[in-house]
Amino acid sequence: MGKEITTLGSIHISPNAVATIAYHATLQSYGVVGLAPKNLAEGLAATITNVPTRGVSVYYDDDLLDIDIHIVVEYGTRITTVASSVANTVRYHVQKALGMPVHHINVHIQGLRVSNPD
Repeated sequence: MGKEITTLGSIHISPNAVATIAYHATLQSYGVVGLAPKNLAEGLAATITNVPTRGVSVYYDDDLLDIDIHIVVEYGTRITTVASSVANTVRYHVQKALGMPVHHINVHIQGLRVSNPD
């Protein structure tokens, strides 16, 4: 867990808090239609509950922060450009909100979606 010790006490940052920031930053990125479940179990759980961190996993390893994001991309957009944009946007928002550096951001393309059939 993200942890910082100050003279007044300690600050603990939950992985769910980081995942929520990453989730909202991902949805703001160009070419992203939505986030996808990481696996079948998460997909079934998402149909029952409305979890704002669906498709985002956060891992702490001492002071290193790693984020995995599973997205669905708009058909016709450049996949590498969208993935790069998502990684940069998430890195910026997480570092701005938490003040701690992000070690790795892995963007997994789970599918393509056609929004306009014309």
